[in-house]
Amino acid sequence: MNVKIVNKYASLLADLDIDFIKSIEGEFTSEEIIMQFSNFFFNKMILDITAIKNYEDITKIQELSVNMDMSKVILLLDDSEVVNSPRYLSQLVSMGIYNFTRNVDAIKFLIDNPNSYKDVAQYHQLNNVMVTDETKASNEESGKSGGPTIIYEQRELRVIGVKNVTEHAGSTTLTYLLKKQLEKKYKVVAVEVDDNDFVFFNDKSLKHTNHLELQNFIASNYQLDVILVDLNDKGAESSCTEVLYLIEPGLIKLNKLIRKDRNIFEKLKGKKIILNRSVLNNSDIADFEYESRSKVYYNIPYLDDKLENNHVLNELLIKMGFSRLDVENSEKGGKLFSIFK
Repeated sequence: MNVKIVNKYASLLADLDIDFIKSIEGEFTSEEIIMQFSNFFFNKMILDITAIKNYEDITKIQELSVNMDMSKVILLLDDSEVVNSPRYLSQLVSMGIYNFTRNVDAIKFLIDNPNSYKDVAQYHQLNNVMVTDETKASNEESGKSGGPTIIYEQRELRVIGVKNVTEHAGSTTLTYLLKKQLEKKYKVVAVEVDDNDFVFFNDKSLKHTNHLELQNFIASNYQLDVILVDLNDKGAESSCTEVLYLIEPGLIKLNKLIRKDRNIFEKLKGKKIILNRSVLNNSDIADFEYESRSKVYYNIPYLDDKLENNHVLNELLIKMGFSRLDVENSEKGGKLFSIFK
């Protein structure tokens, strides 16, 4: 069942053809809303933003996002200049709040068709990273005229999911290896969703979260260039800007996949299909594409995960647009197994 918290738009929301198990009206602090609903089971919450005390202060919305599952909340915005400003909307997206609207009629649609990041990415001002001119800032401190100049650097956050299509196709190891390649030239973090296999790499920079907290994790790391998400065999694809779909092209694995879902390659049409741990040559790949009616984005053979630099993965990443990387012919190895760290 659904719940609603209303204030200014109580009369408009009263006409919604939606079943509610609980409804409250008035103006409430973030703490009061959290106390009432953080442990209250509901399907969706319709939240009139004017019911939040001091709602134009974005930190009040942030308090809700930290303590509640905002994927269940549909936020009805008002017509204030602050709330409708690009900065405010961008901050909502940064907190993982994707279901917001100024149209009451859109609420029912959002209940059945919740937004993903892709639906609200146009509001997310990732290209504007504020940097101050330190020279003018120091002049200001010394009493001289003129304040710090704000400069905007261009950048774009890429959230890349890695997902197994065939069972145990190697998403965890590939996510780790891609992170090792990218961190040479980019600010990157790798996070595993729901499982905890990253622990076996003995790398303390690897992160872990669950599918409910993934959006908050992304929002808290929006200053980076890349977030790599090991999706394993699960969902959460909607939180990513792009996904690599791993298929291990062994006969048994493929037969299991087809028996499980005969329409799988129809569903993967137009997506980035990666053959991982592959022994296929170019002719084999052409046969695979013909029989599956699909297009292979990249073919990855069995890799030596002890190498410090792997030209196969560099070529993949360059194809994906990471132009700062160089394809190097030399592949230097590290310690034999690096077990003891």
